[in-house]
Amino acid sequence: MADKIRLIARLEVKNDYLVKGIQLEGLRKLGDPHDFAKEYYEDGIDEILYLDIVASLYNRNNLSYILRRTTEDVFIPITVGGGLRTLEDVQKALGQGADKVAINTAAIKDPQLITRVAQAYGSQCMVLSIQAKRRRDAAGWEAYYDNGREHSGLDVVEWAKRGVKLGAGEILLTSVDREGLGRGMDEELIEAVASEVPVPVIATGGAGGVDDIAAAAKKGASAVAVSSLLHYHRATVAGLKEELVKRGVKVRR
Repeated sequence: MADKIRLIARLEVKNDYLVKGIQLEGLRKLGDPHDFAKEYYEDGIDEILYLDIVASLYNRNNLSYILRRTTEDVFIPITVGGGLRTLEDVQKALGQGADKVAINTAAIKDPQLITRVAQAYGSQCMVLSIQAKRRRDAAGWEAYYDNGREHSGLDVVEWAKRGVKLGAGEILLTSVDREGLGRGMDEELIEAVASEVPVPVIATGGAGGVDDIAAAAKKGASAVAVSSLLHYHRATVAGLKEELVKRGVKVRR
């Protein structure tokens, strides 16, 4: 377990709206993502994760305006993902205030992009995003791309290990099977990846309460990215941190 787990607010964006779905489908509009990010920052969130969830489908990232607004009011690390395909895309995101970039589709199609980003901006900037679905025969997990729609044929654990060797400084690990259900995170998946890579693993997908976050931490996650819990006001950042401490999980203050 990490010395102190990070809590990250995961904000999925479609056009100018914060949205939320189940298993990355059936999206519901929730409002202005900037307002949510500012609220979470003021409540003590450790980082913000912005994901343009349709960017890869349309070959563009549409977070520029949202990111610029957020960096005027939010002063914690911000990671941006979705539609980043080249070093120029990464440079633009960093220039608009992002601290890190999360790359999935483009990394699967061109794994050397991981190395190019790490060499240009440091491995701490390069977050390999992996969307994992359990295989039908239950023998491990396959990495998907294009917002969980397309098969890659890659084994999740092996892809994570390869990504780190190529230069990734963090793994953003999404359980598509659990995403949006609030019935618990895939602890087996988290442990399988975290035990095999020497870099922080950000676990996301399925957290329905503080016990799920604590379980993820104890399985090796260095951070947990939550969305529905916060978006639907089922919990507050401060409340989650307080309850995690009661469960023996150290948090950042």
